[in-house]
Amino acid sequence: MMKNIYYLIAVLLGITTLGCSESLLDTENLYGKSLDTYYQTPTDMEEAISGVYNAIYTPNALSFEPLAANLMSDMMLGGGGPDDKAGKDVDAFEDPAEDTYRDMWVQSYNGIARCNAIIEKASEADFSSFFSSPAEAQEFKDVAVGEALFMRAFFYFKLAKFFGGVPLITSVDQAKDGPRNTYSETFAQIASDLKLAIETLPNISFPSIPTESYGHANKWVAEAYLGRVYLHYTGYMSNIENQSTSDLPLVEGGSLSGSDVAGYLNDCINNSGYDLVSDFRNLWPYSNLNKSAGSVVLPWADAEGLEWVGQDGLNPTFGTGNSESMFVQRFSFGDWQWSNGSIYTNRLCLFSGIRDNSMVPFGQGWGFCTIRPALWNTWDDADPRKQGSILPMGDADQGTDGYQADKGDHETGFFNKKYTALQHPDVDGNVSGMFVQMYDWSNTDMQLMHAQDFIFMRFADVLLMHSEITQTSDGMNRVRARVGLPAIGYSLEALKEERKHELAFEGLRYFDLVRWGDVDTAFDYTENVRNSGSDATYSGSYRSETKGLVSIPETEIRLSNGAYEQNPGW
Repeated sequence: MMKNIYYLIAVLLGITTLGCSESLLDTENLYGKSLDTYYQTPTDMEEAISGVYNAIYTPNALSFEPLAANLMSDMMLGGGGPDDKAGKDVDAFEDPAEDTYRDMWVQSYNGIARCNAIIEKASEADFSSFFSSPAEAQEFKDVAVGEALFMRAFFYFKLAKFFGGVPLITSVDQAKDGPRNTYSETFAQIASDLKLAIETLPNISFPSIPTESYGHANKWVAEAYLGRVYLHYTGYMSNIENQSTSDLPLVEGGSLSGSDVAGYLNDCINNSGYDLVSDFRNLWPYSNLNKSAGSVVLPWADAEGLEWVGQDGLNPTFGTGNSESMFVQRFSFGDWQWSNGSIYTNRLCLFSGIRDNSMVPFGQGWGFCTIRPALWNTWDDADPRKQGSILPMGDADQGTDGYQADKGDHETGFFNKKYTALQHPDVDGNVSGMFVQMYDWSNTDMQLMHAQDFIFMRFADVLLMHSEITQTSDGMNRVRARVGLPAIGYSLEALKEERKHELAFEGLRYFDLVRWGDVDTAFDYTENVRNSGSDATYSGSYRSETKGLVSIPETEIRLSNGAYEQNPGW
């Protein structure tokens, strides 16, 4: 599977796609392939959809959605070193640099432009000569259009969560200099795109989807995202805008009710073929350290009998088979010789890794997103997700007994275990990244060794969303049963606790707080920390006047010549 990622990167570095220029949401032909001559063959379409997925990657790490969202959550502190002001600004809901999130804005619109081209041009193309039957040609077209519809919704949803209502550009020839659409108009477009993607993508269960398509969107992913979009929109409108609603609008008129969306989630749960893996901890690659090293380098994982399910679907190169990860961002290693080469390594692992500590089996990182001691102290020891999610320092069983403190700021003694730097000795005794050794990558730079997928959607979240929308406990209790916890009756508070523990550090917590209306009070806390060797007190930060949104990049406001207004509080 990793060879497919290398191929994807090579294609993305060399092919033509439509992207944003410096002018407001404009597009330009970068290398000579035009709308008139491109999108005519299956190869064109495959390259074009690769260009769409490539737009998820952002040169500025703080525009990488999960890193930004984790920094803004109430469970993690800014961290980093004394000079890492930008990360602390995100954590404190400040934006003095003006363009902290501009890469997120620009790359999202790059992806949207590429989606628009695929949606329009695929409908005109005739692929019948490349396939043995018209039905196969039509299915190829449906997959291309369906993935593009999903990804357009994905990009607009990302923009809406962070920025609110944004300009809706849904065709290649549409003017790019219009004002921002409203919040409801933006979500109507997202919902309509997802609904049409569900209706367009083929009804193929996950076990029948080829391994080489792992990481791509499919019908079930679109159904799952419709649940996430519904919950975010109705929660935000009800609890932040004080405009109570239980319906998600559609561009074509009408709306989707909670019952409608629950029906899509039921279809996903009953027919997709996705399922919970047997052990929550086997989702995360620390469960593979001992097997990769050929010796016990993480005693806890050995004692618990952990065995990684891998990250290539049901037939992984490494691991036993992953039925739970539904939509992921794939990573390779990158290289400093490539243009933006570092964006193809998972920088969440680098940035939230242990600062200036290179131990076995956990490698060095920048120490962002340190974890609140209160989370560790209040989390039931009987829940295996506690030690499965949080990495405590100074623990021999966890391989952190060699930890040297006072290397960074907001140190608490707890780090993200799901996404962190992993390493062990090779056959010659030289320590390098676990993924580097698994895939025999030549560059062992500690900044480029993180080939762990970032999971945007997994099946556990589908079950929890179903419980929340239907106000029933079946999905929630199925998630609890996986970790040996007893069944409980449904309540919103119980659901909130379950999401907090199941999905910790996966970039979802902050947006949950916003949509529940809990964001105004969630940051009323202080923690004792160490700031580069000195005792200090950390106070949670949030500004209600921002209404849960970040600032529109000032460069984009200037380029708009007055078409955009800045978000409140910025």
